[in-house]
Amino acid sequence: MAATAWTFTNAGRTDLLNGTFDLDTDTFLIALFLSTSNIGAGSTTYAGLTNEHANANGYTTGGISLGPLTLSGTTTVTVDDPLDAVWTAAGGSITARFAVIYESSGRVLCYCTLDNTPADVTATDGNTLTIAFNASGIFTLA
Repeated sequence: MAATAWTFTNAGRTDLLNGTFDLDTDTFLIALFLSTSNIGAGSTTYAGLTNEHANANGYTTGGISLGPLTLSGTTTVTVDDPLDAVWTAAGGSITARFAVIYESSGRVLCYCTLDNTPADVTATDGNTLTIAFNASGIFTLA
């Protein structure tokens, strides 16, 4: 099982270019969504997304904080997080199809499918669901 690359939403691209997002100072979160979610290129806000994993079994609605995100490079800039995103299932399973990165004000930056089949990813009670960021960074802007 391998996740897909992070896909920027249309608004996420614009928000990067017009300075709405400040990648190394803004607070970003990562949340998990079900296969029935409406996440896609046209998504703009976290509040407009449907079918997030329920607030249960070790998952808290809204996801968890990332970062701080780090930037490296000059002509090609790599954005990274020193820590992976980890949830531990407790009292039941955590199941998700998508992960979404969004800014704390609610603007969506990007998303990925957690299994490129595509299929749901499940962490059963007592196990962890980990989004291990690529050793080369979450994404690169060139």
